[in-house]
Amino acid sequence: MNYIGYGRVIKGVGGLFTVRMRACASEQEHAPLDGATIVARGRGALHRKGSLLVGDLVRVGYDDRSFAKDAEGRILPSPDGSGVIIEEICPRSCALIRPPMANLDVIFVTLAVTKPAPDPETVDKLIAIAEFNHIEPVIVITKSELDPDQATRFAALYRRAGFEAFCLGREIEDDIEGIRTYIETRLQGKIAAFSGASGVGKSTLLNRLFPSLGLEMGEISHRIERGKNTTRSVELYPITDGEDCGYLADTPGFTMLDFERFDFFEKDELVDTFREFAPYIGNCRYKKCTHTKEEGCAILEAVKHGEIAPSRHKSFLSLYEVLKKKTKW
Repeated sequence: MNYIGYGRVIKGVGGLFTVRMRACASEQEHAPLDGATIVARGRGALHRKGSLLVGDLVRVGYDDRSFAKDAEGRILPSPDGSGVIIEEICPRSCALIRPPMANLDVIFVTLAVTKPAPDPETVDKLIAIAEFNHIEPVIVITKSELDPDQATRFAALYRRAGFEAFCLGREIEDDIEGIRTYIETRLQGKIAAFSGASGVGKSTLLNRLFPSLGLEMGEISHRIERGKNTTRSVELYPITDGEDCGYLADTPGFTMLDFERFDFFEKDELVDTFREFAPYIGNCRYKKCTHTKEEGCAILEAVKHGEIAPSRHKSFLSLYEVLKKKTKW
């Protein structure tokens, strides 16, 4: 007998994909592998590298050879994906190059207060990419015990811009319960990724939140003050056993965010990725204001009067210059 089911890709290795199956809608007949975690292969072009992404919702086809039953009648999926085929990808809400994943809802933008030193422009570039893709950025500042005042300043800067921000550290009272509550209450049915440069403590943080994950952690190189990137691929971890649970992703560090190489968006779209600029857009003297140097620019006036953080506008200017030089093919 042939069956059709739907699930979410939570891991992919060597052409085999781990899929967490979902129960069929009420009007459909229940299929044997509903609710199971299975291994499957992609049909045709879906077998090619890069066609399927972690986070994809997929339509899966299989038959009676794809599973067995134990003495108590429980379903046992085939461990090697025999006969289980991913037939199509459901429409995506977004697809990212870095990290290579689909349908991301929240990015926990993770930066260390020091070792490695934070790069605000890189952080703001990642936030801009998330905003453009309608992904909610949440700021996570690690190693706060090394410079509590600096951590507080970073958190205040991004909260003022309209983002959730959490400070975490080993030897001080931190926001670990705050971020845990955020995950438990606001990620149901959603996917979140912890992203940031190597060495900022993404895997450490995930292990604090969910010790059962047992993620590998690299050692910090004292010579270059950067972490060895121990995360080789994207993988989703269910928060609970529920069907519509949220997922956390451990992802490779963002070592390259290159607007000139990757076609994220155009310079005219950049202003919309800085959410604190929104109240001032349309109030400039000139209709085609670039918000970089024009007299009568409402955004520049807001920076001057302390309503927009100078560092955020500096990042805007830096990204604008890169996007201005990008060649349209």
